[in-house]
Amino acid sequence: MKLLQFIKDGQARLGVKTAEGIMDVELTARRSGLELPFSMEEVIRNSAAFIPRLQALLGGDPQWLKEEEIQYAPCVTSPQKIICVGLNYRSHAAESGLETPLVPVLFSKFNNSLAAHREKITLPDGPSQIDYEAELVLVIGKRTSGVSKEEALSSIFGYTVGNDLSARDLQFRTSQWLVGKSLDGFAPVGPCVVTADEVDPGSLNIECRVNGELRQSANTRDMIFGCAELVSYISAYITLEPGDLIFTGTPEGVILGYPEEERIWLRSGDEVTVTIEGLGTLENRLG
Repeated sequence: MKLLQFIKDGQARLGVKTAEGIMDVELTARRSGLELPFSMEEVIRNSAAFIPRLQALLGGDPQWLKEEEIQYAPCVTSPQKIICVGLNYRSHAAESGLETPLVPVLFSKFNNSLAAHREKITLPDGPSQIDYEAELVLVIGKRTSGVSKEEALSSIFGYTVGNDLSARDLQFRTSQWLVGKSLDGFAPVGPCVVTADEVDPGSLNIECRVNGELRQSANTRDMIFGCAELVSYISAYITLEPGDLIFTGTPEGVILGYPEEERIWLRSGDEVTVTIEGLGTLENRLG
């Protein structure tokens, strides 16, 4: 199932995307008399109960929305944690001039960084070295602590598309990457969360384009640490909660990896798209 959130009357509302259109969950549920959650977080916390009810709604009299007429919200709006993985593709570590890590390199973003599909991202004054990073994002589905690698994928509710936007001049100003990674709007996610039953996370094509030009093209099989290993490693030290997001790292092709004289950093007016096989395309224009 493909779940999304859209803005209506100033609030994020739940939708289900199908070939016929986008079902307005709240409107459909009210007309059918079914009790259902109206937020992504509620569905994530109790997916075993609510996913079958959403499927039942689709089989009834869905109230459809046209995708071109909705305003997307971030597909998850209130994660307790946004955990990111650095240098998780060997080719990206090499182009960055950094050693291949022996354990996952973790850093974080905050909720102020979240942005939606098709949302315009305002570039801040000051930093000038703005870069893209196409990434597969995991959406945690249950409280997870100390899970084994063999059981780790069962902790994932679904998968979405992310762009770990980065201000490189701030990122490398100190040894801590936080400031350059956590600017407002620098973690767009969406357009949908695709439930885990529909996704093989170990073999997904991933690409990034800037103004239509292909910049990154790889497959998640090239990750150093796969999704199960990441969830197991993180949960050994940090308890994961439903709705937490894990950005799993980016492949080669970022601007930072170009020879210094060939780097043309992102600027106002650029359109960045990230596409992951089976999950969709995340589009954002910079302003």
